Amino acid sequence: MNILDIRNLSIVLVSGNKRILAVDRVSLSMKEGELRGLVGESGSGKSLLAQAIMGVLDEKWIVDADRFHWRGTDLMRLSVAERKKVISKDVAIIFQEPMSCLDPTTTIGAQLEEAVDDEQLTGYFWQKKKQRKEAAIKLLHKVGIQKHTFCLKSYPHQLTEALCQRVMIAMALARRPMLLIADEPTASMESTNQSQIFRLLASLNQLKNMSLLLISHDLENMTHWTNRITVMYSGQFVEAGTTKQIFSTPFHPYTRALVDSSPYANSKLEPKSYLSALPGSIPILQHLPIGCRLGPRCPRAQQACVDAPKAKNHHGHLVSCHFSLKETY
Repeated sequence: MNILDIRNLSIVLVSGNKRILAVDRVSLSMKEGELRGLVGESGSGKSLLAQAIMGVLDEKWIVDADRFHWRGTDLMRLSVAERKKVISKDVAIIFQEPMSCLDPTTTIGAQLEEAVDDEQLTGYFWQKKKQRKEAAIKLLHKVGIQKHTFCLKSYPHQLTEALCQRVMIAMALARRPMLLIADEPTASMESTNQSQIFRLLASLNQLKNMSLLLISHDLENMTHWTNRITVMYSGQFVEAGTTKQIFSTPFHPYTRALVDSSPYANSKLEPKSYLSALPGSIPILQHLPIGCRLGPRCPRAQQACVDAPKAKNHHGHLVSCHFSLKETY
């Protein structure tokens, strides 16, 4: 059973008298214990989709969907406040810049203790302060921080970015979420720290059976950690399938381009050779192409691409393209 089931979700930006369709009919589902990747270039709408799930978009963004269910509850029938209350109980998010998300004027210990859910505490009110501190220490140990005394007394600027990211994960785990969304959790880290964070997230998935939605622009990195992958481009759904299907036999020209731009997929190239890449760049919100938004950059584009393609299901491998690469395999 899907714990998260989204069908044809759209996000509209209201700017003055203009309405800009930033995310166009994207579908996404998550099963309990699933580890799914959400991949696309910067500006593809991945973070917007994550924020729409969490209900943290402000008034200028309008969210609509044919189906938006969380554990069988139809969230579209709830008010924004009610939707946020339901989601915040079971879903947590880690943002890509931990330094900007932590309060610079408060110690890590105070912030962690505040994040601990009251439902985990028992006894009288004077006993709960000690319980909060003990819970904060356990959370730090859970994310691999052994020197908890130093960390609890420190302010965010006194810790490395990798440690701050671990603290953010600890804060996300404080409410014992069923689904954890990690939005570019290692964007500006060194490769060693990146591997440590991804191993930590993967272990949480395996040991706690917690569902994970990993958001990244790096398709190759996602292949090491995920079971299934969804690909987005310029706010539109492109392709979804198992990690092996996406990396080995991509059906969409955009996914094919992402794979071809990976050094791992081009290991047989001569030294100093150029990696293949699509011409141009992702369009800005103010000048979105009609129909398939990849059209101006797509090598297989034809007249039919002025109409947005519908997703086709090939034995669980979904692709949204008029002229997919399926026939070439």
